[in-house]
Amino acid sequence: MNDEELTAEDAMIAEGGPAEPNPEEQDRTVALEAELADAKAATLYAQAETQNVRRRLEKDAQDARAYASTGFARDILSVADNLSRALDAIPTDLREDEKFKGLVVGLDATGRELAAVFQRNGITKVVSVGEKLDPNRHQAMLEMPSDLEPGTIVQEMQAGYMIKDRLLRPAMVGVAKAG
Repeated sequence: MNDEELTAEDAMIAEGGPAEPNPEEQDRTVALEAELADAKAATLYAQAETQNVRRRLEKDAQDARAYASTGFARDILSVADNLSRALDAIPTDLREDEKFKGLVVGLDATGRELAAVFQRNGITKVVSVGEKLDPNRHQAMLEMPSDLEPGTIVQEMQAGYMIKDRLLRPAMVGVAKAG
């Protein structure tokens, strides 16, 4: 390499260090650094947004799996109500009668199996009688005179149910009234 073929970098080194950049190069460098910072910020924002969308989709999928049977569960509650009413309507003397004993035992077994199916699927009865009225779980149908504190549930007309942590059906209840 001869002296005429020196590059600009070699010339700067030979002269004792880098030359002062001209104002145009400084402006361009500042602009490029600003663009780089904006691009980094946009990338971080996009990554955060992607992560949020992923979390939301995972939660939605989890909720869909957990609560997919909600419609069916609501429909089957009327079967549970009717079975419970049928069992409650059987007088004690018929429960002891040998002619009806098989029927009663079968209905009792069906009730226990239905309760087990509810339990396996996260369906639980809402506790009502003796509790304070909770509008998120109970539906007050009437007020009744009672010695209990006003707002306390004294009668359950229809059982309420939860599916996991969501209300499936509110309990229809009678509430103690003041005075």
